[in-house]
Amino acid sequence: PGIMTDELRNFLELNLPKVKEGKKAKFRVGVMEPKVGSHITEATGIPCESNDYVQELLRAVRLHLDQFIDQLKPSDLEKAQLGLGHSYSRAKVKFNVNRVDNMVIQAIFLLDTLDKDVNSFSMRVREWYGWHFPELVKIVNDNYLYAKLAKFVVNKSDLSEKDIPALADLIGDEDKAKEIVEAAKASMGQDLSPVDLINVQQFAQRVMNLSEYRKNLYEYLVTKMNDIAPNLTSLIGEMVGARLISHAGSLSNLAKCPASTLQILGAEKALFRALKTRGNTPKYGLIFHSSFIGRASTKNKGRMARYLANKCSIASRIDCYSDMSSSIFGEKLREQVEERLDFYDKGVAPRKNLDVMKAAIEEGMTNTVSEEDKEKENGDTTAKKSKKKKSKSEADGDAMDLDKPANTAAAEEGTEKKKKKKKHKLEEPQDQEMAANVNGEQDETPKKKKKKNRDAAESVEPKTATEGKKKKKKSKTEADD
Repeated sequence: PGIMTDELRNFLELNLPKVKEGKKAKFRVGVMEPKVGSHITEATGIPCESNDYVQELLRAVRLHLDQFIDQLKPSDLEKAQLGLGHSYSRAKVKFNVNRVDNMVIQAIFLLDTLDKDVNSFSMRVREWYGWHFPELVKIVNDNYLYAKLAKFVVNKSDLSEKDIPALADLIGDEDKAKEIVEAAKASMGQDLSPVDLINVQQFAQRVMNLSEYRKNLYEYLVTKMNDIAPNLTSLIGEMVGARLISHAGSLSNLAKCPASTLQILGAEKALFRALKTRGNTPKYGLIFHSSFIGRASTKNKGRMARYLANKCSIASRIDCYSDMSSSIFGEKLREQVEERLDFYDKGVAPRKNLDVMKAAIEEGMTNTVSEEDKEKENGDTTAKKSKKKKSKSEADGDAMDLDKPANTAAAEEGTEKKKKKKKHKLEEPQDQEMAANVNGEQDETPKKKKKKNRDAAESVEPKTATEGKKKKKKSKTEADD
């Protein structure tokens, strides 16, 4: 935004008249964004204008663009706009199926609503069945178990000592089963009609189904969180990590948050109230549900929240921007938080962050190497299996050859003889050519030797002549002397 591209510059320089230096331009370019206009004037010297009048003009041009360009149709414009919208939405939505954090946001919202619904429904079961068997509420505290017992018992007057083993299997405690049977005998509750009991039984079954679905949804959330943000989950847990992602809007938004913002995520009301009344700002938001802050002393809770928020921001950034999905960094960060807790409580000095990160990188490298080795071993085993199969097929082929009739063997011998004859015929002329070549070489060698001797003699003769002339000159000079 606010930057002129090279294509726009070339277009303006080609289509607009050039402005001479020292003279004012007789035209102005209407631009929607003032930043782009200022950049154009700085780079090219073309005067630009951006105001309400220009915006209205551009809106009219955009509306009637198909009338200004002959070959452009209104349908083409609509298709282009639709394509632009699709491309923008594709950029917003990531297509990696395993890394879609929207599913985590929906799952955590559904978990929260399910918790509320299961609690309210189980309270309704307790109240409804309490009219018939009020003593059961004091004996069994768990909502799921209470619904199970309400469905199993139905009518308290039908309970006897024969049902104790079945009740013990349901509850997992024989003493409690005996207590329930004794309580049913001396119960103060009123009798219900069979139709009312059937309705209570059906409602109890619905509550059981809902609580079972809640368990399955939690398992799904755990697996999704391990796929999307393994480091964050290993550091702070699935539930708190999912709540942080859902509150931020997405994992990328959480990664963009600084540690100070992440620390008070979920406590915005308290923060703005504190800013309004000039009171103390909150120390923690959703991070408070982590076990680390619960384990810290009241004096160190704020410090612990700040340190944990710092590590959570690092983990979320690693999960968001790294291609390799592993929980090594999260485990190391968790160790660091544990060391920090010991430092606050006992005064044990923690390790340096640099050393911990180096150890995490080394572990990651060793894990990747071991995975590659495993893949190679798997490849070798498959290759060995294929070789074994080939050897088996060859053995089968040999066995098939042995089973062939004798006529085929005779035919093969005949073909081999014909091949040998053909080879003989081909080899004979080749041998003759070789012999002729050898003879030719033998004839050529003495001729070459003669030529070499002649050349040597010719080279020697001029040397001797020059030497003789030199000797004559020397003798003349000696005589003159």
